Amino acid sequence: MSWVVWFTGLPGCGKTTIAKEVKARLEERGIKVKVLELDEIRRVITPEPTYTDQEREVVYASLAYMAKLLSESGTNVIVDATANRRKYRDLARKLVPKFAEVYVKASLEACIERERGRKAVYSPKGIYEKAGGEDATVPGINVAYEEPLDPGVVVDAERLDPDQNAAVVVDWILETFRES
Repeated sequence: MSWVVWFTGLPGCGKTTIAKEVKARLEERGIKVKVLELDEIRRVITPEPTYTDQEREVVYASLAYMAKLLSESGTNVIVDATANRRKYRDLARKLVPKFAEVYVKASLEACIERERGRKAVYSPKGIYEKAGGEDATVPGINVAYEEPLDPGVVVDAERLDPDQNAAVVVDWILETFRES
């Protein structure tokens, strides 16, 4: 049975960078992985996102269901998505037998600084600059970010670089989901 690992953390913490490196390292070992990057998928589900609670419910439920379907078809999945509420990640946990979270931990200050210079293809630009706007819903500032209660692994995105964090995650995945 395939597994699903959800990378969570504040916007700008390094989820996408680490997820892509984890995928590359696993595939070097012959382990196929599909990365579901929410910022890319959101462009299809909600092309003009409002980031309301109602919209997030639909987007994260859709993402969890996509991960479930891929896993059932034999594909290992990395979900790259903030999912600021635990309930979004918990839905995936209920749907997927082999599920775990990777918490990419970084301070809000570090995330704000990184987000200013980020070059991600699909991520919206200026997330933290928009936090001061009317009706803003930026996780960690305007709306809560609920850290995982029991993540499979926590990586320190301020102390370690993305390659080091990817190595930690790959080792953890190989140990956690090794075939019995």
